[in-house]
Amino acid sequence: MDIQKIGVIGAGQMGNGIAHVMALAGYDVLLNDISQQALDDALSTVRGNMARQAGRGKIGEDEMEAALARISTTLTLADIGKTDLVIEAATERETIKQAIFEDLQPHLLPHTILTSNTSSISITRLASRTDRPERFMGFHFMNPVPVMQLVELIRGIATDEETFSSCKAVVDKLGKTAASAEDFPAFIVNRILMPMINEAVYTLYEGVGNVQSIDQSMKLGANHPMGPLELADFIGLDTCLAIMNVLHDGLADTKYRPCPLLTKYVEAGWLGRKTQRGFYDYRGEMPVPTR
Repeated sequence: MDIQKIGVIGAGQMGNGIAHVMALAGYDVLLNDISQQALDDALSTVRGNMARQAGRGKIGEDEMEAALARISTTLTLADIGKTDLVIEAATERETIKQAIFEDLQPHLLPHTILTSNTSSISITRLASRTDRPERFMGFHFMNPVPVMQLVELIRGIATDEETFSSCKAVVDKLGKTAASAEDFPAFIVNRILMPMINEAVYTLYEGVGNVQSIDQSMKLGANHPMGPLELADFIGLDTCLAIMNVLHDGLADTKYRPCPLLTKYVEAGWLGRKTQRGFYDYRGEMPVPTR
């Protein structure tokens, strides 16, 4: 199928990044959110990020302006139904995602492909709540979207080959690499990454090391570009906890039990960079470890 117009639901960190790369690749993008402020902030973020790319010579000024002109916004979810491909990038809560797809369903074109940017939730289960499970799949971008080269494509049990091929063609046009994953909890990247982060939190919880020594050990001892606790703050501790819960519930294995300290930080509202406090305190000039 020839995809030309893409609808993105959710204008947060992932949604605005997806809009950014799609517009640069030549697609018309319609970005939706329930908040006008979120949409305004998203456009400002996209412009700023593209300006940095232009400043580094990665894109031209004319290319940037043309891409920005391809992005439009709407507060009305029904408008998204008139696109060829929908990418849902809302909060990582299954009830919210299900409600979005149910509200959108009456407004969809017959050929519209539905996808979710979920990092862990069952694609088969989300698809089963729609009228087109064969045209539904996971389209999982990595954060930050303009920088990261991988996209996980996840087939549900009913996803047909045409849908997969159409989405794979979009990834190719973005200049990114697609990894085909089966529909098991957390797919590939987070199935491996989140237990590592959770183990780092256990290492902190049990007093084996402090925040600084844990992150420094993994950066200098394992050549990781970012320590696991620093990375958790970047991702969002609420997102890390949600994915660990999906793994624990879906696979019923105690090795995926979320660390109580991770739960405690989330309960405190210390979610990482987005709230200015997590395993580091970001309110000063330099991040300071909180333990």
